[in-house]
Formats: sequence, C-alpha cells, structure tokens
Amino acid sequence: MGLGASAFVLSRFPACRTRGQTYPNIVYIIADDMGYGDVSCLNPGCKIPTPHMDRLASGGMIFTDAHSGSAVCTPTRYGILTGRYSWRTRLESGVLWGYSRPLIPQTRLTVASLLKQQGYATACVGKWHLGWDWATTDGTIFNDRSDEIGESVDYSKPISGGPLDLGFDYFFGIPASLDMLPYVYVENDRVLAAPTETITGTEGRRFYRGGPIAPGFKHEEVLPKCTQKAVAFIDNHAKTRSDVPFFLYFPLNAPHTPILPIEEFQGKSGIGPYGDFVMQCDWTVGQIMQTLDRHNMTENTLFIITSDNGCSPMADFEDLAQQGHHPSYHFRGYKADIYEGGHRIPFIARWPAKITPGGTCDDTICLTDLMATLAEIMDYDLPQNVGEDSVSILPDLQGKDTGPAREATVHHSVNGSFSIRQGKWKLEFCPGSGGWSYPAPHEAEKLGLPKFQLYDLEQDIGERNNVMDKHPEVIEKLTELMAKYVNDGRSTPGPAQKNDRPVSFLFY
Repeated sequence: MGLGASAFVLSRFPACRTRGQTYPNIVYIIADDMGYGDVSCLNPGCKIPTPHMDRLASGGMIFTDAHSGSAVCTPTRYGILTGRYSWRTRLESGVLWGYSRPLIPQTRLTVASLLKQQGYATACVGKWHLGWDWATTDGTIFNDRSDEIGESVDYSKPISGGPLDLGFDYFFGIPASLDMLPYVYVENDRVLAAPTETITGTEGRRFYRGGPIAPGFKHEEVLPKCTQKAVAFIDNHAKTRSDVPFFLYFPLNAPHTPILPIEEFQGKSGIGPYGDFVMQCDWTVGQIMQTLDRHNMTENTLFIITSDNGCSPMADFEDLAQQGHHPSYHFRGYKADIYEGGHRIPFIARWPAKITPGGTCDDTICLTDLMATLAEIMDYDLPQNVGEDSVSILPDLQGKDTGPAREATVHHSVNGSFSIRQGKWKLEFCPGSGGWSYPAPHEAEKLGLPKFQLYDLEQDIGERNNVMDKHPEVIEKLTELMAKYVNDGRSTPGPAQKNDRPVSFLFY
C-alpha cells in the first residue's frame, strides 16, 4: 500500500487558548514490546539497524535507566496518561481486552486533558488498549474476558469512555493490541466499518486471535495506516493552526505480535521478521521526524520514543540469540517479568531548544513521569489527586539535575508481583520472574525459592545473585517504603490519596 499522507478532519478541534510557540509541541511515540537491546544506539551488539532512532538520540538525550510502569502494556499506558501506577486501579494483574470497559474514569485528569486546558491541540493515533464503553443491542455490559467476541455490540453507535472523553481532540486507531478482537478501525468515537466477517486465528510470530473483523481490514496495514494518520495530523496542524502547540500521542501496534513487516522491510534486517518489524517501527519514527523538519517544527518539539515494556518471547529469543541479537541486552528476562528485561526500556528524548544534543542520563525514571514533567514545563501546579506517582524529569532533560529525581520506583509484573528499586538496590517481593521467563511463578513454587529477591544492580545487573540473607536491613527499609507507597495512595510528597481497591504487595 502507499505510504503517503492521508486526509485529516480538523472539525473536532474546539476553540482553545493560544499559547503560541512558547510551549513546545510534544510527540510521544510508544512502541509495543520493543526491547532495550533492539535500538542500536543503546546496544553495541544490536543487529538491527535503527538509523532514525539513532539520529534522534544524537540530537537529544539517551536515558539508560528508564522503566515502564508495568511489564505489560495496558497498565503502562494507564501510567503514561495519568501519572499514577496502574496497580492502584481494579487491574490487579494482566491487561485489558478489546471489549473491556474503560480503565481511566472520565473524572481523572490525564496528560491530554491537562495539555488541552493549556491550549494544546491533542491527538491520539494508534493502539488505545485502555478500554471503551461499547454500545450494545441488548443493554449488556462487556466484562474483561479475553474470549469475548462482541456478539451484542452495536457498531453503528458512538463509543464512549475512550480518547475523546479523556482529553484528546482526535483519535484514529485500533481498540487494543493487534492480536485482540475486534479487528476494526475507530476514528474519533466511531467504528469506520463494522466487523461483519470472521477471521481464523494464527499461531507463532504471526499470532492473532480468531474472531470478528471488518471487511478489508489487513493486520499488516495497521502500522503504515497509522503512520499516515500521524503524519497527516502534523501536516494539517502546520497548515491551519501553527500558532497553537500540539500533543501527538502515538502508541504503535508494533513490534508486538502479529509480527508482520510489510514487503519493503521483509528481509531487510538480515535476522528475520522480528528484526524487520523493528526496522519498520524505526521507519515510522523517521516519518514523523521528517514531517517535523518539513514544517520547521523540530527546534521546539519535545520528541520522545520509548516502549511500553520489554520485548516479548514471541520474537523468538533463541533464534535471535543464534544470530547474535539480544532484545533484552544484558538484562534478565523479558516482557511480563519483574526482572529488568520486563520493564527497563528504551527512552530517547530530543528537544533542540532545551536539550543539549548527544547527552546520556543514568538517572532512574519511569513512564509515569510524563505528567509531572509536562506540568513543570507548563508551570502548572498539579492538584493533589493527580499524578500521584509522577516526578518531573525536566531537570534531567536540561542537564540541571542535582540528584536522583525519584525517591524510589515500583515495578509490577503480569501476575501482579511487585518490586521496589532505590539506588542500586532492587527488592522483588516474589520468587522467580513473576512473569513468563524461567522460573515462572508455578516453577518458582515447585523449586521452593525464597519469597524475596534482593539484587545489587551495580554489582549484578543480570539479577543472578540473591543477597537477601546478607542485607536484612535493606529488605526492612524497602519493605517499609513500599508499604508507605501503598498506604498513602501515592509515592510522591503530598496528602494521602485512596487506591481504587485494597492493595497487597506481599504474596505470602
């Protein structure tokens, strides 16, 4: 299919206060399941060429110790948009599905609604995966089951509880991951074509579940089509509203399964379909960079590329390792795990007007930090019940930091296991991976592994030497801090807030 820009409807943008270009444009691209080791400027042994992300890094700053809010996608996305850890919500473990109800209530301030208040034009293009309120023909309410096939959905009616109700002026994309039902495009709050056909599921790297699909919907066209829409948003904004800053949140569907690089990228990496798909993601980043350059917007645009969690084992780690490529770099584990490979992710930021090019930051940051960072850029005081786990990294970006930005960072795995990291110490409140790598929870139980794992990441970045017996004082200190974060409903200074449910971080 062609890769040119497509038409874009501007009518959804309401009148808003004009801030001119005092505030930066903001582009936030979040890849889906891209590992730290998949970006060549981060991994000296990377076998995948990523020239566009490398160019972004050379013009900006690399963060070597960045973490997603969770080791899986939905909770991380919640944290990005709210500045709050998702484990405080009803989502104790796992992810949402295509027909799940919304995770973010319309009463909560999001990054998008904050920026909209400050005069920004806001758009979301790509994979939503934070739930919707689907209209039904019989008044039923969909649950969070993965096998729901939407038999009673009325696709002719508006969908509520999604991007348009959470601060975005425009949305184009898919409801959830590209391996989840339904296979439809949504523009703003409408399904463009109802899923009147049924598709059979697939296995392996091309995995997706079988079920309802819209006529003409092709999985391999989603990334190019969303890239077109993102480019079109910037093009049209430059032509019609260049005096107003914009926020483009661009959550990709790739390189998550199904791993389906389009023809022009097939075989390009030399290490198989996964490498090819990462290169296509890099091409998408390049398309946005070129669009900003074309409109002379680069100088005052904060451009961030990151990932929602580590690489998925569906990429076939064994096969990639035989070719010398390691998606998790030298970190243990992968997507879903409490280990570093589950949540330590690429994070590159460029803002030529403020960030010195070619920099590297080793400070520990979390993707929940976007809310507080943008609030500081706007000189906006967040309400006490907003961004409870968000810390501004603006000093890091500007090279003005005087110490660690975060007191500590909480990690969370697919099965709901917790970990807390402070400085060199990482305390994991579970035996095993808490996810999919060995030893998975059931394997750890059979092996009778210790209920805690304590690692000194300065000495043991691979998390192989559990030193819990040597440092009981560290375990006591970090356990007390974790309990405080849970009980206070926040991990930042301020009055205590309420979690949405009772939270226990101990499995014993």
